[in-house]
Amino acid sequence: MSTQLYNPIMEEHLAAVEKALPYYLPSNDDALQKSLYDIMAYACAAGGKRLRPVLVLEFCRICGGDTARAIPFACAVEMIHSYSLVHDDLPCMDNSPMRRGNPSVHAAYGETMAVLAGDALLNRSFEIMLDSSNRCGIPSESVLRAASALADASGAHGMVGGQVIDLLSERKAINLYELEQLQRGKTAALITAACEIGCHIAGAGDEKLSAAREFGTQLGLCFQIVDDILDVTSTSVQLGKPAGSDGKHGKATYVSLLGIEEAVKLADKRTAEAITALSVFESEADGLCELAQALLKRNK
Repeated sequence: MSTQLYNPIMEEHLAAVEKALPYYLPSNDDALQKSLYDIMAYACAAGGKRLRPVLVLEFCRICGGDTARAIPFACAVEMIHSYSLVHDDLPCMDNSPMRRGNPSVHAAYGETMAVLAGDALLNRSFEIMLDSSNRCGIPSESVLRAASALADASGAHGMVGGQVIDLLSERKAINLYELEQLQRGKTAALITAACEIGCHIAGAGDEKLSAAREFGTQLGLCFQIVDDILDVTSTSVQLGKPAGSDGKHGKATYVSLLGIEEAVKLADKRTAEAITALSVFESEADGLCELAQALLKRNK
């Protein structure tokens, strides 16, 4: 599946993730909980951009690491992302019946099983990262730092915390600083962690690690700005989920605070800052610079 976002090297990363992801999901036809395994697979099968695992592998590569060793960690990050979407779509959250053009997990399997499948994906990601066979050849300190980065990004200081701020802010006036704190957690934290994890697996030094974090943060914020713009300028068919849902739920967005024109300017600024952060990698980061520009111009 080509996304038209990636250069040939990152297309190879994408293909590797698509091939490996089913392998790392639980599978046992005789298990009494097989239905849970099937739902977990459904949640991960819709595809999407696979941006986060591709970032894991690309940062591992440009830091001189072995991308084959990073694949389990890339799949773990994608499982965290998939779990977050399952829970975001729930009736008690965004109440979205569609995701990537297909019925969302709760619409297909019921709310109870969606909650449990999301919980299982969250735990599965750490099972994969900490499995001895997946850690082979990687220093223990690097594995711990990678797992710590993922835990921090997915918890109260990251995605969960951002979702809480999002829910508490519905139909309320918040300022740009508060919105950015929300999105640093809800969207940017996991993208940043993906970049950081690739560096950890490669054993990168502090300078490159800091640059990767800054790139991930700026890219994540820009990603959300573009999402907010597309929510009001695209159709549900183009998005693969209900368009205009943010406005219906009274959510604060970059567009509702700034208007489309200023939101576009801020997205441009974030992209420029993301690209600047990559200077330490010199020409090795050309593909990531191109990716940042492509994500800025995406239409879905």
